[in-house]
Amino acid sequence: MALAEVQPLRPYPLLQSADEVADFEQDLLSEFVLARAASGLADGTISGEVDIVVEIRNWFGRPVWELEPRDLDRFFGESQRHLASATKARKAQALATYFDFLEVRHRADIHAATGVVLQCPIDEINRPRDGANMRVRIPPTAAEVESLFAGWRSDLAACRKYAPTVRNYAAFRLASLIGPRISELCLLRTGDIHWGLGTFGKLLLQGKGSRGRKKERLVPLINGARELLDWWVSGPRWEFDDQVNDPEAPLFPSERRAADGASRRVTSSALRGGMAEVVGRHLPRLVGRVTPHALRHFAASDLYAQGMNVVAIQELLGHKWINTTMIYVHVNKTHVEDAWVSAGRRATARFTG
Repeated sequence: MALAEVQPLRPYPLLQSADEVADFEQDLLSEFVLARAASGLADGTISGEVDIVVEIRNWFGRPVWELEPRDLDRFFGESQRHLASATKARKAQALATYFDFLEVRHRADIHAATGVVLQCPIDEINRPRDGANMRVRIPPTAAEVESLFAGWRSDLAACRKYAPTVRNYAAFRLASLIGPRISELCLLRTGDIHWGLGTFGKLLLQGKGSRGRKKERLVPLINGARELLDWWVSGPRWEFDDQVNDPEAPLFPSERRAADGASRRVTSSALRGGMAEVVGRHLPRLVGRVTPHALRHFAASDLYAQGMNVVAIQELLGHKWINTTMIYVHVNKTHVEDAWVSAGRRATARFTG
């Protein structure tokens, strides 16, 4: 069987004129844009990456494939020194992604056309560090979460505004059980609860998708979520209006009313404000740490501790990549401890026979 002939992006021999080099650069950048679009990235994200590559190329004055680590040392250490660490880290990541593209697709082409052996100029020594990304996110413990919601329940008996307080409690209790995002909580309708689906019933969530679109997913009402929602819709939800049986009515309403008298959807700022107030009252030492997103981390980590596998948690949370889910469940992973225990047993067996 004959092998198909693979045509290089640019013909041999080496490029000679500045115009040929510029055309080659433009061809590579155009193909990069198409590849990133094929991966599902939004136009704004792709444009941002391209702008960074072009910025660095203009600063350098020569094609980016000629960049060496010491050139990036000067770029980030001198030209970009005044920028925030997160901005520099974002630029470094965009350039590293472009070099990944060049290496995977056109390493041989670039060498044949220019004589340059491709090398990513970003390494572990000069890569800008983003302090926010390097922090390990440790969710609150089960005892802390239980203390928070126990205090929240006690507030219900004497709070000045019962309806929003119980709504916030129900919404964030759900977040702690099955991990919906705060944006997903705000979009929920009463008709999104499908009591008869699966073993426990299911909830239709509108999650994040590519290019700004919403991506729907069904999640099972496990871990006490069914009982919580049954209590909510049959009781406290009626405090807002009598539209509970309308499938289009918001599951977690606002106190504000539409022109027809029905409640509007709750906003994320209202939910966040309510939670911050309760955390300040019942877990003051964890102010700023126990957030809506921290409850999502807690749900994932807690389900993993209960024995749920990572793939199932990935589907529950709506993550595209399992690596993202691993960040959420890292707290309860015990492979290092297990390896240490096993090593100790082997060592003991050698000495005791």
